[in-house]
Amino acid sequence: MSDPVGIKIEKFFSQYKPHRFRKGEVILRADDSPSGVYFIKEGYVVMTGLFEDGREITFNIFKPGTYFPIIWAIAGVKNSYYYTAMTQVVLQKNSKEETLKFLKKDPEVLFELTSRILVGMGGLLTNIEYILTGNSYRRIISVLTLSARRFGENAGREKVIVNIPLTHKDIANMAGLTRETVSLGMKKLERKKLISVGKKRRIIIENIKSLEKEFLVSEAEPSSSPAI
Repeated sequence: MSDPVGIKIEKFFSQYKPHRFRKGEVILRADDSPSGVYFIKEGYVVMTGLFEDGREITFNIFKPGTYFPIIWAIAGVKNSYYYTAMTQVVLQKNSKEETLKFLKKDPEVLFELTSRILVGMGGLLTNIEYILTGNSYRRIISVLTLSARRFGENAGREKVIVNIPLTHKDIANMAGLTRETVSLGMKKLERKKLISVGKKRRIIIENIKSLEKEFLVSEAEPSSSPAI
């Protein structure tokens, strides 16, 4: 992290030894009482909820430089979510009490955290809107465009590489669809040359403006596939 606020956050958490997790390993389970606040030094962590019938939905993906579970730490709300390593992950943990002291004494760090929370909430509300009202194809496009904004790397001429290993199952959990429905939608997008798959299975959006246009023109299409 090269920005001044990011350096301060990293320094705060770096005084403790790193914890390593393998891809797919659960870091924190729903209803667990967290032992502290985790800072992501390397890798990506996915936050999911699990319904009684076994359905899973993704609420957020945390990237390097962020920390969790912040709702529990600040508001004292009981943890109800699973936090799982999406890739190999290196975390550093500090206590809830020390983290709150750190946030309270540094307005810049608190403002950065507040900004991230609001950006994440905006993305979540947008996703919920399309889960409730959009057809399955639009919901898939919505997930891809939101992921491009959060994790995208500009590759020139409106091409964007999504730098997280999004599987069809991940997209399904984010869009509230079945994996089979997502596979069909992704194939349709590939046939239209709007997306492709690059190295390390990273999704490439060939032209972000064209993908956004596809979202708009598909508004009238009925949903023909089931949600999860």
